[in-house]
Amino acid sequence: MKKILLRSLLLVFCASSVVRAQEKATAMPERTLPAESAITTTHEVTIKGKKIPYKATAGTQPVWNEDGKVIASMFYTYYERTDITNKANRPLVISFNGGPGSASVWMHIAYTGPRVLNIDSEGYPLQPYGVKENPNSILDVADIVYIDPVNTGFSRILDPEAKKSVFFGVNADIKYLADWLDVFVSRVSRWSSPKYIIGESYGTTRVSGLALELQNAHWMYFNGVILVSPTGLGIDRDGPVHDALYLPYYAATAWYHKMLPADLQAKDLDEILPEVEEYTIDEVIPAMTRGGFISEAKRKEVAAKMSRYSGIKESVLLQHNLAIPTNFYWKELLRDQGMTVGRLDSRYKGIDRQDAGDSRDYDPALTMWNHEFAPAINYYLRDVLNFKTDLQYNLFGPVHPWDRSGDQTGENLRQAMAQNPYMHVMIQSGYFDGGTDYFNAKYSMWQMDPSGKLKDRLRWEGYRSGHMMYLRAEDLVTSNDDIRDFIQKSLPGPNKPAKY
Repeated sequence: MKKILLRSLLLVFCASSVVRAQEKATAMPERTLPAESAITTTHEVTIKGKKIPYKATAGTQPVWNEDGKVIASMFYTYYERTDITNKANRPLVISFNGGPGSASVWMHIAYTGPRVLNIDSEGYPLQPYGVKENPNSILDVADIVYIDPVNTGFSRILDPEAKKSVFFGVNADIKYLADWLDVFVSRVSRWSSPKYIIGESYGTTRVSGLALELQNAHWMYFNGVILVSPTGLGIDRDGPVHDALYLPYYAATAWYHKMLPADLQAKDLDEILPEVEEYTIDEVIPAMTRGGFISEAKRKEVAAKMSRYSGIKESVLLQHNLAIPTNFYWKELLRDQGMTVGRLDSRYKGIDRQDAGDSRDYDPALTMWNHEFAPAINYYLRDVLNFKTDLQYNLFGPVHPWDRSGDQTGENLRQAMAQNPYMHVMIQSGYFDGGTDYFNAKYSMWQMDPSGKLKDRLRWEGYRSGHMMYLRAEDLVTSNDDIRDFIQKSLPGPNKPAKY
């Protein structure tokens, strides 16, 4: 009886072992990305009527810690024009988006890259989803690399013991990305090339800091920095200045939605905005500075003028002590029409559960963009560039909490410009962007260089769209042309030394 029992137990054990072995053999691979990988494909695009051959490399490159251990894998897409062999005169553009926590998808497949997503002329989603040639890409004048910081796109932390503080903070982000770029530029043999770095939104904080970090810690110098829809860059603007600077953006939004008085509405935006900007500086900031001690007559006078420019009732402005929060503005402007306006692009309209309240339920602009970008980038990377992975492509990845302390990136950029006579800076803003509004961008430019000694190397351009101005077909043309012009004008002539 005991022998029979032993045989039975042995058979059960053997059978279980076989099952486990079979399960292990047929198990799905883990959803991880190798620290090192590269897939290269060849393509062609027609830009400004000329055929441009190029190769695209979609791949990953490690992030190392101070001991040389791989702790993360970062995904990038690198485009090189293939009919030009002399890289010493060929500019390299390094491109980042922001968030923080956003992949570098937005400018990649909607702005400067050789393919753009399928949308209508104002930036709204269309089906079928997908991509098409970008006849306005800057690939004719520069090679481009789009980089997804850790935990965005396909980039991931690989070492479970790696501290998140190494990646997720203003200065930590700058430090590890500078090290990564040093290696990348070496690997693709681009040290001799003129170099440019472009960032959008929080990416402007990132690239402003990188300009100095790469210069001082890696001896990598840039010809240009492009700030698309810039953040505040750590430049102080608290109190009355902060509250007042939104008025020109409010005027632009009200003009777009035809909420201004008839005489103003009949004017072009280019006529209205200088008037509102001047009034903001000369009258609104001083009035808000006086706070509760401003005379009642002056308070009403300013409220009436601000109402005229913003589309908000005078009584509502007085209730808010002249300082209308942006969240309230997006809810209030079209409240009587039962609509809200977008934060990142105030041309977009949304519908809330109820018209009452002080803030809208969602940003109708961002919702539309997620709708169109997610299918396009997944199709493009996986099926066109042939980068195969089971990982989710994170439009927005887990990077919080984010350490925002010690943000001196505006001053970092000023120092980099002062130390490098070759460096130029261009700022691009959409008039209808309420997240990083255009007048705050101008203020940052003015305050970054209070001496005025750098102003001949600082340039600002405005567009009749929002945070992603390039989603509007007309502005996709002009904004890329501005970048192309900026690059060409910031390349020094033959034998021109970098000196004052």
